[in-house]
Amino acid sequence: MNPKLEISIGQFSDKGIKTDNEDFYGFSKPNASQLIYKGIAVAISDGMSGSEGGKQASRACIIGFLSDYFSTPDSWSVEKSVQKILSATNNWLYSNGHSQYQSPKGLAATLSILIFKSNTAYLFHIGDSRIYRLRENHLEQMTHDHRISTPNGQSYLNRAMGIEPHLNVDCRKLELQRGDLFVLTTDGVHDFIPQKTLKDLVLDNSADLEAGAKAIVETAAANHSDDNLTCQIVRVDSLPLADNAEIAQQNANRPFPPPLEPGMILDGYRIDEEIHASKRTQIYKALDTRGNRTVILKTPSINYQDDPVYIERFLQEEWAGRRIDDSHVLKVLDADRPKKWIYYVTEYLEGQSLRRWMDNHPRPDVKTAIDLACQISKGLRALHRLEMLHQDLKPENIMIDRENRIKLIDFGSVKIAGIAEIRRLEDEDTILGTLNYSAPEYLMGQRCDTRSDLFSLAVIIYEMLNGALPFDRGMPEKPDRVKLARLKYVPSIHLNAMVPVWIDGALSKALSINPERRYEDLSEFVHDLGHPNPLFLNTPNLPLIQRNPLAFWQSLAALLAIGNLILIYLLTHS
Repeated sequence: MNPKLEISIGQFSDKGIKTDNEDFYGFSKPNASQLIYKGIAVAISDGMSGSEGGKQASRACIIGFLSDYFSTPDSWSVEKSVQKILSATNNWLYSNGHSQYQSPKGLAATLSILIFKSNTAYLFHIGDSRIYRLRENHLEQMTHDHRISTPNGQSYLNRAMGIEPHLNVDCRKLELQRGDLFVLTTDGVHDFIPQKTLKDLVLDNSADLEAGAKAIVETAAANHSDDNLTCQIVRVDSLPLADNAEIAQQNANRPFPPPLEPGMILDGYRIDEEIHASKRTQIYKALDTRGNRTVILKTPSINYQDDPVYIERFLQEEWAGRRIDDSHVLKVLDADRPKKWIYYVTEYLEGQSLRRWMDNHPRPDVKTAIDLACQISKGLRALHRLEMLHQDLKPENIMIDRENRIKLIDFGSVKIAGIAEIRRLEDEDTILGTLNYSAPEYLMGQRCDTRSDLFSLAVIIYEMLNGALPFDRGMPEKPDRVKLARLKYVPSIHLNAMVPVWIDGALSKALSINPERRYEDLSEFVHDLGHPNPLFLNTPNLPLIQRNPLAFWQSLAALLAIGNLILIYLLTHS
């Protein structure tokens, strides 16, 4: 049996000499797949001293986080999930604290969080609670106190939840080792106990972490702590294998389907015809005999039945597709029956690929092309909201149905941030994108983000409008800085005089070799495609036909019409 992530935890809290305990703490260990995709969460919070709502704030931080974190999409990275929740919590604390108490100290608390996921610990911290790591007899403070000292010897918190509208949280990642011990404390503990004593108490009570946490609190109290006291001790008991992927585990015992022929039945799906086959996959049109509906079956190629990376990536396609719900993305259907084989099922689309449409419409009008581009961008944004990158956007991977609706249809190269934290498939040597459509940074093995998908979209739009690729030479198969520097963008006016200069300006920016010079957001790019950006119109002495071809031809037609009217008048009155 493959090992999985296991921890042990001990916790203890006491109000100390105060009348009320404004500290709050907790942890959550989910079952089944959430343990893989979200991990285990441990958190500690200290209501800000002098804050009227400190207790309410610390409770809100812990209870809100531990419940909301596990409700975020499995595809999100730990950092995105945590930042989204903490930003929302901070906004609530800040707005309610100000409105209720008319003071920036109304609802404020420190917060320190540990997320254990796969072989990594993720630390998030704001305030002066602390997280320590004890490894190989060495105790190290892993967080930094957000506290400022004054010349008269006093100190105060300069960062905490709820005191400012803008949240600034420290984030850190640590590779885990079996046997690692983490200690979380509030300042009522660590301000009144030497670090060596803290380490000794943890080691002396390593067999009983609950007793260890209690001993640490009692020792700090005996040292005249004047605050609430809380301590948590966490031990890493077991770690999953570095390449252990839940997706592959769930399907480890299922074989590849055999070659399928019309009339054959696979788990209740009757094969009607093979639609597409490549060396990597087969796609079949089939009838779901249970639901009496036409569907698509996608099966892996038997050429890769001994390739674990290929199998995992194929299974990841289904995993990603089932989590995307958007009218511009192909719907992967939920499994409603036990599977005996590795395959997945999608909705059936009647239509054509964007490639075929482009072949049949070599010079579409600008408005039609931009409308299609807007639809593609909506599908992309559905992926990006789930922190997925498509990475292989091209005309062959886009369908147009009979209602002229665009759908993205292939997830074979999708990068999923949350899965990448478990199994980093993007580190493989194989480049899964398509030359001339993939962003240069992807082909060079560099870090990609949403701007990389934006580059691919811009290539497609350029090709739709101009019938050619955007650079004077093809993208080199093994690009480097020198080869990329030789690429020259070809302005649309050289290929299609009907493309307005402001649309070409938007395409040129989106197709910048350096991703830092591209649009930050898809919506900004799409807006500039439909609305003239003055930055792209300020070209000296540019003729109207280049600035706005439609206006040029409309003006010319109007002049010719007026000329014809004048000519008719002269002929009839001569």
